[in-house]
Amino acid sequence: MTTTARARPDIASRVFAAERLSIGLTLPLLRSGDIVADFNEQVELAALADTLGFRALWVRDVPLNSADYPDPVGHLDPWVLLGALASRTRDIALASGAIVLPLRHPLHIAKGALSVATLSHGRFILGLGSGDRPPEYAAFGVDTDTRRERYRRHWEVVAAALRTPSRVLPDIAAPDAPEFELLPHRADPVPLLAVGSGGQSVDWIARHSIGWMTYHRDPDTQHARHSMWRAAVDRLPTPAFRAFGVSMRLALDANPDAQPAALPLGYSTGRHALTGILQAMRAAGVHHVTLNLGAERAVRDVMEELAAHVLPVFHDAQR
Repeated sequence: MTTTARARPDIASRVFAAERLSIGLTLPLLRSGDIVADFNEQVELAALADTLGFRALWVRDVPLNSADYPDPVGHLDPWVLLGALASRTRDIALASGAIVLPLRHPLHIAKGALSVATLSHGRFILGLGSGDRPPEYAAFGVDTDTRRERYRRHWEVVAAALRTPSRVLPDIAAPDAPEFELLPHRADPVPLLAVGSGGQSVDWIARHSIGWMTYHRDPDTQHARHSMWRAAVDRLPTPAFRAFGVSMRLALDANPDAQPAALPLGYSTGRHALTGILQAMRAAGVHHVTLNLGAERAVRDVMEELAAHVLPVFHDAQR
């Protein structure tokens, strides 16, 4: 089934807006303990998330799995999955969380991002990270000690290719090289988002990215990180909005009054306490939370409960 999509002039502002908080979901959407994803079902769940009013779907980039890696799920190639999501959804933002920037050629990344943005009618946000596994760098023949420099250099190439007007920065430019261009042209640039620090300072991120996406931490630690981020944004030579987003694990209890219990990178809680947690995050300056679901309940039931009782507190009627 193919849906008809409407063009979005600024998808970033639908996900990240000052003094507001939006809620998204991280794929794959699985019950607690499940490690094998039916990706045909995942695409259907993505369509449901779109219908229910979630603001964004986040797709991870996990090139290789290993026994020592804490995530045993077999993830699809992000570009293939994003293409499927683009054709099956209508309004929801699609975001990478995150493409491993130092391990992929930046022009391939730019081409993939442009393709998804085109197929989704401008609903794509390109999240870029550095990865965190030295053995994976070795498998690709990349020295992990170069990841910070490669992150900056690859970001520059991707950003140049995706801005308007586009500019291709080749690795090597022969004297007789033609003037390359990235097609198809888009009227609006693809927004670039830093996911994690990529080994960069917060000042670098504030200058180059639309915002900073990070993992959930305990409130005191997160408050300190947010304060550091706001200080970097305040140091920009020209005042500008820069987003702050959080990826949070959620085990939603069937009892709506269940009290929150801390989990690694998130909470087990009922919906009433969850609403309070999210309200506190909004007050602290968080603009977007993507939920990594994992409860001993049917995923559809969790999504529908969130849509009925939590999303209306934070999302207005505008899709």
